[in-house]
Amino acid sequence: MIKNENFEPELQELARFARVISHPARLAILKYLAETRTCISGDISDSIPLSRSTVSQHLKELRDIGLIHGDIDGLKINYCLCGSEISRFLKVFGDFFHKIKEVNFTCKSC
Repeated sequence: MIKNENFEPELQELARFARVISHPARLAILKYLAETRTCISGDISDSIPLSRSTVSQHLKELRDIGLIHGDIDGLKINYCLCGSEISRFLKVFGDFFHKIKEVNFTCKSC
């Protein structure tokens, strides 16, 4: 089995990003945070059709990669989108696919 460490760091980072955003619950959380246009200190599971513990696990994944921040405020955690990290991932992802798109090759079945 080929280990991830055998691949370029950029590819490892893109794969990790893709894995994190590949779950619909995580996309729903990102969408919810974007739509509220503010940091959320309440229970996000009230707005996402999942249990509190499941939402918490998804929030951890998003936090670990840096797409959101979770700042402790007493007994609550304020969750916010991290615009700079989202922009960075969009650029890295866009640059990667732009290079692939530029390849001047057409398959007969496409």
